[in-house]
Amino acid sequence: MIRQSFIFLEKVGKKKEQSFWKQGIKDWQSFLLKEKIEGISTKAKAVYKRKIQEAQQALLEENSSFFVGKNPAKEMWRLYEQFKEDAGFLDIEAGSRGEVTVVGISNYYETKHLVKGFNLEKEILEKALASFKLLITFNGGAFDLPKLRKEFGIEVNVPHVDLKPLCVNLGLKGGLKEVERILELKRPGHLYGNPVELWKAFHASGDKEYLDLLLHYNAEDCENLKRVMEYCWERMKRKTFIDQKDFKQ
Repeated sequence: MIRQSFIFLEKVGKKKEQSFWKQGIKDWQSFLLKEKIEGISTKAKAVYKRKIQEAQQALLEENSSFFVGKNPAKEMWRLYEQFKEDAGFLDIEAGSRGEVTVVGISNYYETKHLVKGFNLEKEILEKALASFKLLITFNGGAFDLPKLRKEFGIEVNVPHVDLKPLCVNLGLKGGLKEVERILELKRPGHLYGNPVELWKAFHASGDKEYLDLLLHYNAEDCENLKRVMEYCWERMKRKTFIDQKDFKQ
């Protein structure tokens, strides 16, 4: 969908983007071929043409970072189709004092864990995050990413899709567990516990069984992020593009 999007262009919001679609400008190539576009000056069109060509080159180079600061944060989901294979699903757990105890990072094949006191270090975490071109969280804009920034000084330099505001946009309110319930996403019964208590139990007893349970809990969170992302992607695509009566894919 990113090639049908124009909101990364300066001063182009949803209303102007829709005006492009209504003129039959359904993608970047259509824009480049159109001699005159209603609603923008010849000078603006020349600027937009250059920016679109830069965006085309960025996609050719698989450079997702090009869109950071250009696409509005709430519209980063439009990059999902393009960078799905290089997307990372991030979920962190925190202790009773708010410290990061576990970082779970998953692609579509496996989930890796970084654990406080074992391998949760800035260099390792940065290397793990650097392998992704798109980062997906649930409420990560308010919780996960600020935590990583504060404790490890890590800045995420790839597009970030926060599923929580997307879910709210689609009428799915509440935390991840509530969204799972609404979407009927099942998880094993023993993985509905309190991760804070599991970490406290492990820290107090040293019993690895508590840690294993916490990691399984976190891995299930990461797996369900994938399912929620797929749901939001399909719904937002239909809401934004397919339902536009004047827009044909």
